[in-house]
Amino acid sequence: MATRKLTTPDPQVQRAWGYARVSTDSQADSGISLDEQQRKIMARCTENGWSLERVYIDAGVSGSTPLSRRPEGAKLLAMVRPGDVVISARMDRCFRSALDALRTIEDFKRRRIALWLLDLGDVSGNGVSELIVTVLAAVAQFERTLISERIKDAKRNLRRTNKHQGGGRPFGWRFGEANGHGRARELIPDPEEQQALADIIALRAEGKSLMAIRDAMRERGFWISHQLVAHTIARAAAAA
Repeated sequence: MATRKLTTPDPQVQRAWGYARVSTDSQADSGISLDEQQRKIMARCTENGWSLERVYIDAGVSGSTPLSRRPEGAKLLAMVRPGDVVISARMDRCFRSALDALRTIEDFKRRRIALWLLDLGDVSGNGVSELIVTVLAAVAQFERTLISERIKDAKRNLRRTNKHQGGGRPFGWRFGEANGHGRARELIPDPEEQQALADIIALRAEGKSLMAIRDAMRERGFWISHQLVAHTIARAAAAA
């Protein structure tokens, strides 16, 4: 939705920028909640004597999308300057992720930009903001832990089912047929490279250095790095 300009700038009055969002196209078309959000933003600006420059409206945009990656949210973040005020009717209109909220609040504090979430108040410049940031930091760390665990679980499952985990083709394997759009590809053992992996482990058992093993493999036509040699040996030791 296009940005909406509301007032003529007055250099003597503190500038304010509004932000409103709805998630679904039906809400965007009918105006459900958008009008209410804008009404609250305008009322707070009138109450505090702020000059409301624009209200940026993301219609039909999911809250799971970070503010900086939303069409109008990105414009808002590019427009604000030190001393400005950003206002939104509710915290969940701006953020659904504690990580996104924490990063944005800390960035605003560093740039001396005030953030008013009308269901919480000023979250960037008083004692309440310190409590909110502390809570958000704890929740954000919990989110990071959950994300990390989900990634580890997904990779463990891919390894268990012999599927590609992303990136380039792993040495010792070749790709099977794709299992549909967005699905991990099956990894099929490559006989020659599998033998090379076994020989790497055998050469290490004989006391060969990583570089010597790498050079021996390159002489056989396997252009590998000493890091791959080290990873191969480490995996074998972990599996033993």
